[in-house]
Amino acid sequence: MDKIVIKGLRVFAYHGVNPEEKENGQTFELDITLHTDLSRAGMTDDLNDTINYASVAKLASAVMLQEKNDLIERAAARVADAILEKYPTEAVTVLLKKPEAPMKADFDFVGVEITRTREGMA
Repeated sequence: MDKIVIKGLRVFAYHGVNPEEKENGQTFELDITLHTDLSRAGMTDDLNDTINYASVAKLASAVMLQEKNDLIERAAARVADAILEKYPTEAVTVLLKKPEAPMKADFDFVGVEITRTREGMA
């Protein structure tokens, strides 16, 4: 299966269990992979035959800002579900990174990675 990849989409949002995370916010980073057939777009060179990654990035950013979630698991699931609802992709993988997580440790980021498929939609 072909893939469209958006790597390192940064969104300043308000997710976390701690009250200050919902009040002050922090930067989150998303890596989004859409699993879809790109053969037609490869033949036609027509944007209408693919999924516009700029539009996907805009939707993901908007979803991250729609509501404040305690868990990044919930935020990632909401992004994945919104993408599956709007775009003709067979599956989507969302890696949601929280590089400024409030914990006393030396780390690059904490995060969750989820994959949702069109088959799994209710």
